[in-house]
Amino acid sequence: MNLPACAATLSLIAGAACADVTDVKIGYALAENSHYGAGAHAWADATEAATDGRYEFVEFPSSALGGERDVLEGLQLGTVEATIVSSGVLSNFVPEVGVFDVPFLFRDFDHARAVLDGPIGQDMLATFEDQGLVALAWGEQGFRHITNNRQAINTPEDLAGLKLRTMENPVHIEAFQTLGAAPTPMAWPEVISALQQGTIDGQENPLSVIVSAKLNEVQTYLTLSGHVYAPNILFVSSIFWDGLDDADKEAFRAGAVEGGLAMRAFVDAAETNGVEAMTAAGMQINALTAEQKDAIKTALAPAYADYAVTFGPELLQQIADVQ
Repeated sequence: MNLPACAATLSLIAGAACADVTDVKIGYALAENSHYGAGAHAWADATEAATDGRYEFVEFPSSALGGERDVLEGLQLGTVEATIVSSGVLSNFVPEVGVFDVPFLFRDFDHARAVLDGPIGQDMLATFEDQGLVALAWGEQGFRHITNNRQAINTPEDLAGLKLRTMENPVHIEAFQTLGAAPTPMAWPEVISALQQGTIDGQENPLSVIVSAKLNEVQTYLTLSGHVYAPNILFVSSIFWDGLDDADKEAFRAGAVEGGLAMRAFVDAAETNGVEAMTAAGMQINALTAEQKDAIKTALAPAYADYAVTFGPELLQQIADVQ
């Protein structure tokens, strides 16, 4: 956390300078050394510099302000100013954003980032305005993979009965139910203890989370399934936002963009080094082939039919067509 802007101010004017500094509480799920922390630090640094230190971010990592849904509700109430939240919980606030959680929707990182940075993604950010939330920029977690303590996952049948933690996300839940798993919605702060106690068999998350949360300490098998791309959104409270002038709004928005880019850089590094790190840590790792992914897609056919009804086949096709 940066020192207050008034820290180096001469004592004769320190009181006035300190009075002009506004704290910006930002809560997020993982530790400071995660991609969340990288995004928060970059957002803070850019915004504080652009506003001459009149705003100071105060970070609450590791779910110190509660789970992601709790923090978003804090933004709505105005008790928290900012957050970085994974897309998984956002369908509870704006159902349309759930389209990005459809399994195997995105071909690769370039495709996903092109969609989010283009008209489809930018229009989706605007849909949060009616929820007391100002969505400033997209961040990133990466493609989600499955870890568990039962067996390697190679076929849909391997998922049968697997008690798998998911986010409170209807798209994710339906997908795993369709595949025969037993999805168990659970807020992130509860996950590690549930894995330790055997309440659940596994969970699914990107490598950026698997590595930073040290899931190798509580999970044996890592299947590189890449079944869902997981973005984040950098938010501020509309109550806080409405009190900013135009110049400060632009500083927060530009800072959030920098935060999102920092998250992507972190994820790129995790994708390069994460498998090696988890292998060295003793996890048993298998990667799904294209044919194995196709078998899972085939098993997901009933869910895909529902997704087309929920989100519209036109939008799904528009996303698929982005180059």
